Amino acid sequence: MVRLWLVMSGIFGFLTVAGGAFGAHALRASLTPEQLTIFATGTRYGQVHAVLLAAIAILAAQRPEPALTVAGVAVSLGIVLFTGSLWMLSITQISWFGPITPLGGLALLVGWSALIVTGVRWSD
Repeated sequence: MVRLWLVMSGIFGFLTVAGGAFGAHALRASLTPEQLTIFATGTRYGQVHAVLLAAIAILAAQRPEPALTVAGVAVSLGIVLFTGSLWMLSITQISWFGPITPLGGLALLVGWSALIVTGVRWSD
């Protein structure tokens, strides 16, 4: 799983940097300030959680724990749902993307919770 989380971290990191640049430059003229803020929020959350995936990979390399697998899956799903829905909502203004965002947020919370479980179970 270490390899998977590193690859996913790299993919999400790459996409959110590229997406952030796209939003800052290409979309600035076509989106309202509110839409740009929504786009930027999705980008920021994606970037933070891409780094979290790298941390999960490092921890999993030291000690494979089932909760780390849960964390990696949940964070990956959360990035796709949270960042993806905010990007799509801001670009398309299709309202049904809005209800997807909280599901992504919930997945991110599950990921952080699984990291807490890993920490509680971790023995030195």
